[in-house]
Amino acid sequence: MRRIAAAGRKRPVRNPRRILATGKAFLLLSAGSMVVFLLLGLGGMLQNAMATNPVKSMKGFAASLPATLFSSLLGMELPHMAKQENSSPLSARKAAAFLVRFLTDLNPNDPKSLLELGMPGIGQDNAVLLRPGSGGSADEAPVDHAPESVTMEDAPVTEPEAGSEGAGGDGDGSGSSAAASGTQPPQSGSAGTEAPGTPEAETETSGRKVVFIYHSHNRESFFPELKEGTKQPDSDTVNVTLVGQRLAAGLEKLGVGALHSDKDYAKTTKDYNWNNSYKYSLATVKEAMASDKDLKFFFDIHRDSQHRSKTTATIGGVDYAQVYFIIGHRNPDWEENEKFANDIHQVLEKEYPGLSRGIWGKDSSTGNGEYNQSVAPDSVLIEIGGVDNTLEECYRTADALAEVISELYWKQQDALEVGGQAANGK
Repeated sequence: MRRIAAAGRKRPVRNPRRILATGKAFLLLSAGSMVVFLLLGLGGMLQNAMATNPVKSMKGFAASLPATLFSSLLGMELPHMAKQENSSPLSARKAAAFLVRFLTDLNPNDPKSLLELGMPGIGQDNAVLLRPGSGGSADEAPVDHAPESVTMEDAPVTEPEAGSEGAGGDGDGSGSSAAASGTQPPQSGSAGTEAPGTPEAETETSGRKVVFIYHSHNRESFFPELKEGTKQPDSDTVNVTLVGQRLAAGLEKLGVGALHSDKDYAKTTKDYNWNNSYKYSLATVKEAMASDKDLKFFFDIHRDSQHRSKTTATIGGVDYAQVYFIIGHRNPDWEENEKFANDIHQVLEKEYPGLSRGIWGKDSSTGNGEYNQSVAPDSVLIEIGGVDNTLEECYRTADALAEVISELYWKQQDALEVGGQAANGK
């Protein structure tokens, strides 16, 4: 009976079709995974070749991370490393906020970013922080608005010191009458501070003009310098061109020959359109370059559209208008311009801590995206102060910039001279 029962039981036979199907599925999954990784690799190579905005690269990603993140990472490996008092950037809340922002471009701390995802035009003023400044944070990007979009802040504006060229004064310190028509550069020390440099004399550049200063938005003005009740900080007389003139005068004092253009495009351009500002100013830059081959440094000086609390620094008990450096990533060689801006930024951080709000990048989706910076590697857009700053505060900053720019220029000249002597000695 046992033999019969045993004979009645058959050993299970493996289905060859099932084995083949399993093997086929495994091969397909392996091939699919290989294709995905190949596509990712090709996509990364293509991105590196085509991307002009550092937010798309690991360099921009790393630059946007706070320094506290790296110190916290080091603290995990070095228990005795001094811990900072502020909360860790690796907290669950901050980590979640970072992941949401990284994956979706939605900033949990900024509800407007939700609207930006569905309304592209609303986010046109966004910028990418390339290098932080001690005077600002990653959440305080520069703002560039058309004149009619800027309004006076509800909070009262801090009055400048007595005798200054700000608003509210009389006599020598009268408000909008300061530097009245804008046709002449302000005199050294006229803003209540001494201009830097040596006594007026022949420039050390032997009459050569090596710096060109201009203004794409030449009518950007300041509420304290305008008549009471003015709705927009936009003036054809008292405007940011005065700050550019102050910067040029400061450079001349320090022996660096400078040219300044205060061209009023709204007055001189037929069918003027504010949106074409950089097209107009590019013609000005090219004209200057064609007429003077010695020009090396190019500065487009602007006024930011933010209010006083975000554009003012107190250094040594004195108020200064803060600065933003703007780099256009539509320029394929933007990294050279960023290096030039960083050279200035680093000296400001050392000598005037709190004055710089950092270096910010913009592409064509958040502005002009090029800002005439492809004309020269030593070209940068600088925003000095905001709508609530006074000319006196902006002049102080212009004087500080003149010191730093002249220092950088002479340092470059010394390096070129040493390099030339080394080449001749070979």
